[in-house]
Amino acid sequence: MPKQTFSQRRCRDGKKPLWNTSPDVTFYQCDTCGAIYPITTFGEEAGNNIEVSCCGHKLEQLIPQDYDDEKGVLDGKVKLSYQIVGGFNDNAIKVAWKDPMYTWKPKWIYMKTFVGGYLKYIKENKRSPMVFALADTDAFCYCDRDPCVECTFRCKRGFIIYYYGDDIGLVQIPIDKMNPYWQMKDKEEK
Repeated sequence: MPKQTFSQRRCRDGKKPLWNTSPDVTFYQCDTCGAIYPITTFGEEAGNNIEVSCCGHKLEQLIPQDYDDEKGVLDGKVKLSYQIVGGFNDNAIKVAWKDPMYTWKPKWIYMKTFVGGYLKYIKENKRSPMVFALADTDAFCYCDRDPCVECTFRCKRGFIIYYYGDDIGLVQIPIDKMNPYWQMKDKEEK
């Protein structure tokens, strides 16, 4: 029997965290200096009665729009997607964007997780995808499939990816895809 290895990033939780335990996140951006303010709040406080100031003026909240796979963004030209990879020991989420004209890319991507969130800025020469490595509770998964087969368990349900670009504003994609053909993949491998 081969020896099983356990990476330091591997989740050791006995059960999946509840999908709604992570605080909500509200985004503000300064038009003057470009600073991003992701503000996390719990429950009914989310986005209410919060005043964020920068460069001497009050900031407006960025309102996320839902992403539509069929329409895409920017007149259907830009496609946004994600893939869960790595299995038990190297759990990560690849966040991708595709523009056939190679003229668009996000300025930053934020991923809300079970225990908080990750913010990554996109450098000028960075190409798609951006990888968010997960650890501890955020790395919880039911199986060791690489890539994820998007089964009915949806182990990352509750995660949300936020893309921001000057052209599109703020776009959100919940990580809750479920592939109706995941059981067929198991049968094909046998």
